Amino acid sequence: MNFREVESKVREKSDSVVLVAVSKTRPQEDVLAAYAEGARVFGENRVQEMEAKFSFDRPEDMKVYLIGQLQSNKVKKAVALADRIESVDSIKLIDKIEAECAKIGKTIEILLEVNSSGEDQKSGFRSEEEVFAAAQHASSCEHIKFMGLMTVGPLGFDREKNLKAFNYTRALYDKIKNIYPVSVLSMGMSSDWEDAIDSGSTEIRLGTVIFGERK
Repeated sequence: MNFREVESKVREKSDSVVLVAVSKTRPQEDVLAAYAEGARVFGENRVQEMEAKFSFDRPEDMKVYLIGQLQSNKVKKAVALADRIESVDSIKLIDKIEAECAKIGKTIEILLEVNSSGEDQKSGFRSEEEVFAAAQHASSCEHIKFMGLMTVGPLGFDREKNLKAFNYTRALYDKIKNIYPVSVLSMGMSSDWEDAIDSGSTEIRLGTVIFGERK
């Protein structure tokens, strides 16, 4: 566990970027240890893991974001547990989130996921037109707060392809920002966070560099 060390390194690069500690596959004790070192925002890929680790009476300043693909049959639990859903990849999912939020009187933050590399293995909106249609739809929902965009770099590590994907998403974000009051551009993970910050990311999602290699 080296959250303080990682945060210090990140702050040398940016004093404003939000650091999400990706705690997927990690036990609750690792989450609590990272919190003790100063981590306040955690990212989970799976609703089941989120439920197992974050169903306790959390401190007010501990946030949990769902960063993995969300299946429609898990939306109810995700809405109840998450402070933000960062992987919204369809208008159908927006409607499902809105409906579940309405049932419990909750407003939830969302990011739209952009498939910036065009890879078939990835979810997310592929075209500018799709992103703008989803942004308009999300912004019209009573119980959804549309916060911005997220993307995952191409599979494998290719710096040139990463930068191309990040710059594409940044340009899209800038266009969206001219219309909607968004403030979050979530790009960058353990292997590419520095390039992501240079490309304009406001939030990075770090797992391995904080918690070590998964066993």
